[in-house]
Amino acid sequence: MSMDRRDFLKTTAVGTSLGAVASAGLFAGVANAAHHEAGDGLASESAAAAEELREALAKIDASFRDPAWRIRTEEDLADARNSLFHSLQHGLEVYLEADSARPNFKRFVTPEKKLLGDNPDAVYYHAVVDEHHSYRIRGNIAGATYTSFTVELGTLDGGNSVGVGGTLNDTQFDVDKDGNYEIIASATKQPGNWLALPKGSGSLSTRHYYEREVGIASDRLHHIPLMIEPLTELPPPPRATDADLAAGLRRVTKFLITSIEPFGARPNLPKYVSKVPNQLPQPTIGADDNANTGYAAVDNVYSMAPFVVKPGEALVIRGRFPKCRFSNVVLWNRYLQTLDYANRTSSLNRKQVKLESDGSFKIVVAGSDPGVPNWLDTEGRPFGMMFWRFMLPEGEIAPLTTKLVPMADVAKA
Repeated sequence: MSMDRRDFLKTTAVGTSLGAVASAGLFAGVANAAHHEAGDGLASESAAAAEELREALAKIDASFRDPAWRIRTEEDLADARNSLFHSLQHGLEVYLEADSARPNFKRFVTPEKKLLGDNPDAVYYHAVVDEHHSYRIRGNIAGATYTSFTVELGTLDGGNSVGVGGTLNDTQFDVDKDGNYEIIASATKQPGNWLALPKGSGSLSTRHYYEREVGIASDRLHHIPLMIEPLTELPPPPRATDADLAAGLRRVTKFLITSIEPFGARPNLPKYVSKVPNQLPQPTIGADDNANTGYAAVDNVYSMAPFVVKPGEALVIRGRFPKCRFSNVVLWNRYLQTLDYANRTSSLNRKQVKLESDGSFKIVVAGSDPGVPNWLDTEGRPFGMMFWRFMLPEGEIAPLTTKLVPMADVAKA
């Protein structure tokens, strides 16, 4: 009689252990199940770390009931949990098996994984690095409007970025006629294209911005050639141990607990962030030090504010695009996740905006079609965040004026 795969696994020690963990699940006491299967005399550090992760998930989930989150509906709570599990997905992808000696670029955000203020007009990659190693980065511009590499500080163990350690954009490194480039990232200066890794370097993020009619983040066919490798060839790593798995799980846990917090929880928000609904701060070159903001781009000037738009209302934003490398506006939920850009218009870049006859723009934030160009679709949400980016702007940026009007008055507002 033939034996199927499930029966075979059940007859092995490995199958028994895996079955117990799968049955127990991450939320049902992994530590106890794994300890039982391992035997009374064999403690498991990874089981303890898995229990710590489970407890962190439960604690964060419970915190959503805290007034600071301002969660009032089942939909709000679903959004919160969605953001939690998107962050868990990223933590597992990047930090579970992170090896700064042998890093790999992982897609930071996608239409199905959104966190930390994603952008439909950009593709981002993320790799764990440190200043004790040297790396060769090879890639191709692949038609991007802007390409850059940014070193984050304080992220090696999964912690949230405490600032920018260095950055290099495509005006600062050589690119050949076919769009190819090679960059060395290291603590000591190297000839040619060089990205410094200062003390405390923990990760490296790439930005590939595009201004197109269709947002690049949801283009499944577009490929950006990119790789990172140690500058010196290394032997294969030793077999991973239980302690290695435990360390990886703890990095994931730290990423979760340091990257998820209520909007406005930090005592000193950047000047570009308004707590007043429907009022965007003046985007000003040099007014904010993005180098001290985790995962920020030092070449960007930002403006951010909550929007509050009830059914039957519309928020009209007027302004002018400055001369710059890139600009767009994005709608997020309160957890800094973009709204559904794959199926709706929840962001607009300069290529997508229809300008007025005088060269200015009029953009409308509303829950239903206002019948005019440049509609940003809130999905019927009465509350969210609007976020502007101006990449390497030249000269003064015109104010972003806002006016809340009845839907019937949008055309003349």
